[in-house]
Amino acid sequence: MLTARGSSLVALCVPSSVILRSLYSAAVSPTSHDRVAVIGASGALGFGLALRLAQTGVPIAIGSRDATRATDTAERAGALVPDGSFSGHDNAGAVEAVGAEGIVVLSVPFRNQAETLANLKHALVPGQLLIDATVPLAAAVAGKATRMLGVWQGSAAQQALEMVPEGVRVVSALHTVSAASLSDLEQRLAQDVLVCGDSRADKRAAAALIERIEGLRCVDCGKLEMARTTEALTALLISVNARYKVHAGIRLTSLPERLWE
Repeated sequence: MLTARGSSLVALCVPSSVILRSLYSAAVSPTSHDRVAVIGASGALGFGLALRLAQTGVPIAIGSRDATRATDTAERAGALVPDGSFSGHDNAGAVEAVGAEGIVVLSVPFRNQAETLANLKHALVPGQLLIDATVPLAAAVAGKATRMLGVWQGSAAQQALEMVPEGVRVVSALHTVSAASLSDLEQRLAQDVLVCGDSRADKRAAAALIERIEGLRCVDCGKLEMARTTEALTALLISVNARYKVHAGIRLTSLPERLWE
């Protein structure tokens, strides 16, 4: 167990494998969304997120640079969640499939973030919510996964905000949730998801979606500029996981029961 002490709360990295049940329920009442596009769902984090959301009844549009690969991923997801709704598209097609009211989750390696967003420029529309889960790990340039790259804008999420069309709302989240834990549908989750963004309403909308997954609780960590800190926690957890051979997550203690009121 890794403990980091702050002024008023403690952050704990807890191996999810030893958690027998969810320790708390969602802090935001679930809301319905027509569809969610997961860009990069052929990757580990995006695939696990797609599976978990589909289990809750959210229709998932899987996006990939290669539409054939996206279709194959959708078929693989459907075999694991037979009651889920999955469709495969190229990235722009996935965004268009969910429409202006749908939420887009960007879950791609940092080396692909800028190119992907450039290709989505004409698909994203003002008012749409983009949840960015990108992490600027040094592995993107053949470095160590336990090291971070410097980003001129301050963080990958801030880079995303700079690149999306004006009016697209950007929230940063999902950097400390283990992809392996999400993909293992038998694994009970009890983790916090650290959410950053410049609009409380946008963060709440992201939290309402993420907390449909049992065992995930979203915590408001402040403005989008705080993403430079939350993104770096991925590198920390990679180091912890390698040392202890686990899939650790983060829980914050001493928080109030009602986090989003």
